[in-house]
Order: sequence, then C-alpha cells, then structure tokens
Amino acid sequence: MVEVIVISSSMVRPENINQSGHTKIHLSPYDLKLLNFLYPQRGLLFPKPDQETNIIPRLKASLSTALEIYFPFAGRLVKVNNQEDNTVSFYIDCDGSGAKFVHAKADSVSINDLLQPHDSAPGFKRCFFPANDLKSYDGVSEPLLAVQITEMRDGVFISFGYNHMVADGTSFWNFFNTWSKICMNDSSSNIQPLVLKDWFLDGIDYPIHIPVSENVTPSRFEIPTKERVFHFTKKNISDLKAKANGQIGSTTDLKVSSLQAVLAYLWLSIIKHSGLNRDEKTHCIVAADMRRRLNPPLEAECFGNVTHQAMATAAVGEVLDHGLGWAALEINKQVKTLTNENYKTFGENWVKNLMVAPKISGGSRKVDTYLIVTSSPWFEVYENDFGWGKPIAVRAEPGTGFGVSLIVFRGLEEGSIDVDATIPLSLWSDELLNHYMI
Repeated sequence: MVEVIVISSSMVRPENINQSGHTKIHLSPYDLKLLNFLYPQRGLLFPKPDQETNIIPRLKASLSTALEIYFPFAGRLVKVNNQEDNTVSFYIDCDGSGAKFVHAKADSVSINDLLQPHDSAPGFKRCFFPANDLKSYDGVSEPLLAVQITEMRDGVFISFGYNHMVADGTSFWNFFNTWSKICMNDSSSNIQPLVLKDWFLDGIDYPIHIPVSENVTPSRFEIPTKERVFHFTKKNISDLKAKANGQIGSTTDLKVSSLQAVLAYLWLSIIKHSGLNRDEKTHCIVAADMRRRLNPPLEAECFGNVTHQAMATAAVGEVLDHGLGWAALEINKQVKTLTNENYKTFGENWVKNLMVAPKISGGSRKVDTYLIVTSSPWFEVYENDFGWGKPIAVRAEPGTGFGVSLIVFRGLEEGSIDVDATIPLSLWSDELLNHYMI
C-alpha cells in the first residue's frame, strides 16, 4: 500500500505587499459561471535532484517572490451578503494572505509506479494533489492557490490546484513558468509586471448581484470512472489530420486543425463503444482562449480568466454515420463562432438569467453524453526548470466531474499530444483502448 506522508503544510505569502497597490478584483460573468467548478489540478514529474539541493526552502522562497508578481493568487475570495435585495456578490481581495504549500514524501513510490504500463492511472495518484474536492466558492475560506511537493524514491512531483475564477490555464502556466525561472536564477529581474485583464461588459453594474437561490451549491455526486493517458505521436496526428481533411474534401474551404482531428477521433471512438442510443444527443465542449479574439484584442499575457467554450452537438448516430472528418468539421465550425460578439452576448444573457449552478444532476444519464475538453497543447509545460532539470511527464487530477473529461497537454516528444481522459464506467469498454491504437 502506497503511503504519502505530509511533512508540513504552511502558507507562503508575498514578502513585499505594496499597500498602495492593494487591489479589489471584480468578477465578470465569465468568472462567476465557474462558482461551482472544481479547482483545476495539474502536476509535473521531475527527476530527483542531487542530495545537496535543498529544494523545499528554495521552492518556498521563489514562490514568495512569484506571488509578489502574481498577487491575485495570494488573495482570497470575498462573499458579500446584500440584504437589501436578498442577493450575494463576490470579489477577489488581493490582501496577500498567501498560497498553501504542502511538503510530502512517498519514499516507496518510483517514477515507474506513477507512470504505469498501458498509461493507466494509479489509484494513489490523488494523494499527490493539494486541492482535492475544492470548488471555486470554497475560495472564501481556502487559498486561491495550493501547491504540493511530493518527494519520491527517484523523482519529485510538483502539483497545484487553483481557483478557476481567478485565472485560466494560460495565466496559470505563465505564473508557473515565472516561478520556475525565479527559482532557477534566484532572481526576479527581467520579469515583467502583471497585466490584469481590463475587459468588462459595458452597461453592467459591478459587483454582479446573484440571487441567493442561485447561490445554493449542488450536492456532490460520485461517478465511477476509469482514467487513461492517450499518447498521439507526431505521425499519428499528421495521419488523423490528413484523413479528416481528406474526408471533408472539396465540399468546403474549411480545414480542420491537428487538435480538432485528435478530439474528433476521441469523440468518435468513445461514443462508438459507449452503448449510447443512436438518437441520444452527444456534445463535445472545447475551451478556447478569447484574448486575441476580442475587439480590440487583449494582450496575450494578460492575467485572468478569459476563456469561452464552443459546443458541437449532434445525435450519436449522426456522428457514427458521418465519421472523423465530419465530426472534426463540426468542432471547427463551433470554435469559429467564438467571436467578440458571441462572447459579449453570452455575458449579457448570463447576467439577465443569473443561473450559476449546473442544471443537470449528477445521477442523470445525460452527463455521460458530454465530452469536456480543457487545457491546451500550446501550454509550455515541459519548459519549466526549477534548477535540476526539466519535467519528464505531466499529469492531471480531474476529480469527480461531469461527463467525459479530456485534458490536453503537449507531449514530451516534439509535435506529440497527450490526452488525460477520465471516462465514466457506464461508457467504458476495454475495446476502446484497443480501438485507440492507430
């Protein structure tokens, strides 16, 4: 039995808090819609450093410096009860309360134990993450960022969980890369100051008031799942993209991307072996960065949560009958609808309806028909070096979620893509793993 022992748990605060820069960050509709979402949790596996490398004090000190720059992560979520209209509102108070830092040891665990054969996920992996079961609304009493350093027999796993209302994946990996650079160079020189997003809907009063009835958190539900990491080599991806675009042919000028071809392949493979009724609707939801899609565009490095979701919907039979190219094109078309106007319209409608909690219960069969795609192969996960070498693997902890979770990462080999897939047992088939082999 694997034993993960917590050596210490402490708060790391920015060493210097500029009181004149004490900031209250109002939350937009795109942030508040995530109130009931789990903290995203990711982790990087590193080789074990030399014994003389005292990594814990070094990581703590550099994290403190990084939090001076990325100060929202050191803040707290504040909930305000508006008794005059029986509503609540939220904002981020950048008060320097700090991030949670957990130091743990798993001396019996090796790198090979974590990276199991056939890309299955070990049952103990959950103990390697610091923010299990936390949701965004927990930020009123929990840190907005938690990190865990787990020292293994022959490696080190650095994991994190963060409040999604504060930042998206783009912002987080920028922070993580800054932290690793500071740790490696023992300096924050040449690090650019943080640029907060400054895009807000006109005509909306902030803070947004949410009816108390909509602030009720839904009960948790447990869905038995299986997890696999699917590796797509550069050649796999090239072949899939060529096949998808070949099936589309000359019927349209549109061409699908490499990622869209991979996602369409997984969408098709999963529903093919799922046992879903042909008449049931199936959905593939893809998160996209909106910074450069807005008008005027935001700076690519601006900090915050600036994502939106494209949803391709079709009957199960329709996807199976039309095949890879058609499915990839449906994803492509929906991604292209993510424009400045689409983003603005969503926000305006959200404020009008103010529906925070998911309306599909966990016990519903409908949750099985959703494929939720998060993260991106564009994130520079393998460029993070804290001073003793670059990562050798990246892993995610999806937690108990909603539907099929597909977390996409850049692969270790150039041009490859890894997909951390968590699939409900109701959809799982061992044939799926065999079918995956391209």
